[in-house]
Amino acid sequence: MAHRKPLTGKEVALHNSRESCWIIVHGNVYDVTDFLDGETGGSKIILKYAGKDATKEYEPIHPPDAITTNLKPEKHLGPVDPGTVEKIEEVITAEERARQVRIAARPHLSEILNLHDFEAIARTVLPEKAWAYYSSAADDEITIRENHCAFHRVWFRPRILRDVTKVDWSTTILGHKSSMPLYISATALGKLGHPDGELTLTRAAAKHGIIQMIPTLASCSFDEMVDAAAPGQVQFLQLYVNKDRGVTKRIVQHAEKRGIKGLFITVDAPQLGRREKDMRQKFEAEDPSEVKQAGQGGVDRSQGAARAISSFIDPGLNWSDMNFFKSITNMPLILKGVQCWEDALEAYDMGLAGVVLSNHGGRQLEFARSGIEVLVEVVDKLKEKRGLNFPNEKFQLFVDGGVRRATDVIKAVALGATAVGLGRPFIYAFSSHGQEGVERALQILHDEFEMNMRLLGARNIKEIVPEMVDASNIHLHTVSVPNDNLYDTNYERLQGARIREIRSKL
Repeated sequence: MAHRKPLTGKEVALHNSRESCWIIVHGNVYDVTDFLDGETGGSKIILKYAGKDATKEYEPIHPPDAITTNLKPEKHLGPVDPGTVEKIEEVITAEERARQVRIAARPHLSEILNLHDFEAIARTVLPEKAWAYYSSAADDEITIRENHCAFHRVWFRPRILRDVTKVDWSTTILGHKSSMPLYISATALGKLGHPDGELTLTRAAAKHGIIQMIPTLASCSFDEMVDAAAPGQVQFLQLYVNKDRGVTKRIVQHAEKRGIKGLFITVDAPQLGRREKDMRQKFEAEDPSEVKQAGQGGVDRSQGAARAISSFIDPGLNWSDMNFFKSITNMPLILKGVQCWEDALEAYDMGLAGVVLSNHGGRQLEFARSGIEVLVEVVDKLKEKRGLNFPNEKFQLFVDGGVRRATDVIKAVALGATAVGLGRPFIYAFSSHGQEGVERALQILHDEFEMNMRLLGARNIKEIVPEMVDASNIHLHTVSVPNDNLYDTNYERLQGARIREIRSKL
């Protein structure tokens, strides 16, 4: 039974073990003893805050309502008297002071010319753990590089002598208007990069008429992101399917009531891939004496942030579950993570609204092909098998992974995609410059669309046709670039945005 009067810090401090673990989050006390041994993501991380205020550690990797949603009401013990809570002295390390100096030396937004610049700055200013989580990919990280390189195997066939005084690259996605043929793809743990987390994306998307896909594993709560949306702003929901179908049903139906316009069901993550940058960072950050084998009663801290937040995902998800989703919602259903034409055809035959051709940003199966390569295959086979032409309003194809330029998006549209998802570029934008960074990134893409549409001879999206690209080499794979010393010696590499000269007072 919940306490009627505020608890004191001393009372909470007595419950500081795995056998009886209380924590303080946002001024309230919770008994998380059972929570620690359950499968709710990230719970093990807060064990070290047993009997203490865990808000600072909890906030970046959990939405505000995660603990209240996952804990039974009787485990909500009530407020704590703030005057009795022992303050945890924050130690600012030399490394953190140096990072703050680098943040102050960021280049002005006007100096950022492309999306690569944001990535270079984010790498410099993000905390090490955050950079490891955002940038990591599967195994040897060949797939994440292939995602970007695959676009380089598609070349343009521009048309000339067309009046391109006015060009229009707006489109519709699942029947909803978008100022560009792209959307903000779902990405997790936004507050690792910025205190406002995914809200920076919601607000920037509203200003630029772009659709945001809300992630399951956001740092902000679902309702926070919906509440922050502008009137009439379109949002989709990305869903990791919970083992407990009751939980899944509640999430989906709540999303539909809140006005979400499309449900993107992630199907490429029955188990999370090995993201070794993230895993190694977490392993090295902890006391090695505390690391034990999973399942042996200890806390396995070697798996990184991704594993910590995702243990609820159902590896048993299968095709028959699509009937379950059809029974609980009227939202369009899209499978996110399709990687071959056979599965795209199955989704079409089941009456789904579309598929995202994606390998999860190279974070799952190493040597999975890029979305743009799979797109060519899917368009060809679905035309052969079902007589479909793309783009197709009834069954829409989306692509994500490796996109850094408007030309990448234009290539995908020419090959039959309705739109393209961008994830990491916007993470890096808000990690380096907050909401203004995301808005600058969208403006850069806007300007690139205008220029490239004119140069291509396409006045609107409908005029971006397959004949405007040569994708004949899309299936050629080159894992590594030969080391040509003579060429490399003479080639002066392009320079990205640079941190200004640092005059440290340390």
